[in-house]
Amino acid sequence: MALKECKSLEEVRTEIDLLDDKIVELIGARNSYIKQAARFKDTVDEVKNPQRISEIIAKVRHKALALGMSANLLEEIYTIMIDEMVESEIAEFRNSSVF
Repeated sequence: MALKECKSLEEVRTEIDLLDDKIVELIGARNSYIKQAARFKDTVDEVKNPQRISEIIAKVRHKALALGMSANLLEEIYTIMIDEMVESEIAEFRNSSVF
């Protein structure tokens, strides 16, 4: 991702705000897909799926290192996000399982 060279602190802050907007939109889209995934699962254990979570964390850590970022920071962010989204998916699963 190419970044522009900012000429002032105000311009840097504007670019950060634009990125924050995109990040929130992407997290929202991810959460929508998580809720859709609940329809394809048969049990709460399938929703929790620690093996899948480990795969995601490993992929994110690898990507962070490739970008010269802190793998620990990204792991922490993703762990929090995944924990919250798993709870959201469990709620979606339970609601869709009610007949």
